[in-house]
Amino acid sequence: MNKSLLTNLVALLVTITGLIFDSHLLFMVGLFALSGALTNWLAIHMLFEKVPFLYGSGVVTQKFEEFKKGIHSLMMSEFFTKENLSRFFSSEVSSSNSHFDFQDLIQQTDFTPAYDSLKSAVMESSFGGMLGMFGGEKALEPLQEPFIEKMKVSINKIVHTEHFQKLLKEKFSSSDISDDIYDKVNLVVNNRLDELTPTMVKEIVEIMIKEHLGWLVIWGGVFGGLFGLLSTLFAV
Repeated sequence: MNKSLLTNLVALLVTITGLIFDSHLLFMVGLFALSGALTNWLAIHMLFEKVPFLYGSGVVTQKFEEFKKGIHSLMMSEFFTKENLSRFFSSEVSSSNSHFDFQDLIQQTDFTPAYDSLKSAVMESSFGGMLGMFGGEKALEPLQEPFIEKMKVSINKIVHTEHFQKLLKEKFSSSDISDDIYDKVNLVVNNRLDELTPTMVKEIVEIMIKEHLGWLVIWGGVFGGLFGLLSTLFAV
């Protein structure tokens, strides 16, 4: 059960019990507990919902643009700074132990356009007329699979040579790459934030706050009850 609702129900039950049994002590404990719990519950509720005649309520929705700017500033100034990106490429990408493995990428790549270009070049060359006597383009079809497999093997060897890997590391460790990645990350963050609506932000924050700040209602009820108990004891 919801912690806030349970706390309010318990406080209300104690208050009613005090009234039924004519117990001033129970009545004051329940009343103070109920007021503390309700006050904290209302404060949390006011963060997300506009309450008539209560100035400042619904602040999360009303301050939506400022909220987005705050998230953007936090992401870009604390996590994705140019210094952090440069440090990452210097320590990880440019280190002597780093190695770019493109084998899976090459295997998944469709090299059919490369074969089609080769076929077109052959057919447009002087050999095209000769192939016409042997079936034209169809005569080249048996070469497609062997060509693609040989192409994958050759490219795989090229991209994993020491020279290619060295050039790649130098390119990735350059400041231009860091700046370019920073701009792209900045664009991605902005685009994602632009997709957010006030309702989405409200739901994201509301779930988090209500889950963790539900204890505020409980402690509001507990301390309110204690204050009611002390006020009753000292009054006596």
